[in-house]
Amino acid sequence: MAGMSGRERKLVGVAVVVAAAIAGWTFVIEPVVDRNRTMAELVPARRQVLDKRRDLLARAPALRTELEDATARIDQFKRRLLTAATPPVAASELVRIIKDASLKGGLEVRSERILTPVVRGELLEIPLEITVSGGIRELVTMLHEIEEAPKLLTLQDIKIRVLNVGQPKDLLTTITVSGFILPATGYTKQS
Repeated sequence: MAGMSGRERKLVGVAVVVAAAIAGWTFVIEPVVDRNRTMAELVPARRQVLDKRRDLLARAPALRTELEDATARIDQFKRRLLTAATPPVAASELVRIIKDASLKGGLEVRSERILTPVVRGELLEIPLEITVSGGIRELVTMLHEIEEAPKLLTLQDIKIRVLNVGQPKDLLTTITVSGFILPATGYTKQS
């Protein structure tokens, strides 16, 4: 710089100031302006998210109450399922329930057959086919006992035949009743 004239020094000084201004604009001011513009564009979206979260927080007590009610209903429903988690044990529980219902009705159990379990969504259906003999009143009593059972049972099929056409008092009835369990993990789906 010592060998330069005053005018050259001023020109170099102005060039340095202009270069510093351009560098400042490019590396400092422009990124700050872009960031502010981006933030300004995000404000409405963030405001929406904030409003949704505030609304969710305001509804939290009601949502907790709904969750507790739903949990209570699920627990109540689970208590109505057959107790065992494996199909053979659940089938034996179902046989016991149906035999008790037929005995309360005064029917004689002729045969019983456990059918193949069927996956029904999240539940596993355990069907049982049972044949009983007796009068119509006894059959109605048995069906009432099945309906009033503490476990969730569904009547899938019923076939009623007269044992002796000459004396139509005694009936031979084949009933298919199903109970339900929550299947153990890994149970394969069947149709």
